[in-house]
Amino acid sequence: MPNIKSAKKRVLVNATKQARNKSNNSALKTALKKANAAIESGADNKEELVTAAVKKIDQATAKGLLHKNNAARKKSALVLKLNASK
Repeated sequence: MPNIKSAKKRVLVNATKQARNKSNNSALKTALKKANAAIESGADNKEELVTAAVKKIDQATAKGLLHKNNAARKKSALVLKLNASK
């Protein structure tokens, strides 16, 4: 444990940010899994789930969890998969 006051604060702030990032990453992965499962099963609401997943990808990019090119690749792959299933 650090002795300096600012270092103690950094430990607390980093723990808070780590928890927030973990939660956001988990929500992103869940949205992607739901969208992929809906596409593969041919569900009626697959367009809605893909839209929700794309929104989560954009939110993760805005928060710095994903690089913009990584986000673009994920969105492109998801939409291509959706269009191929129609």
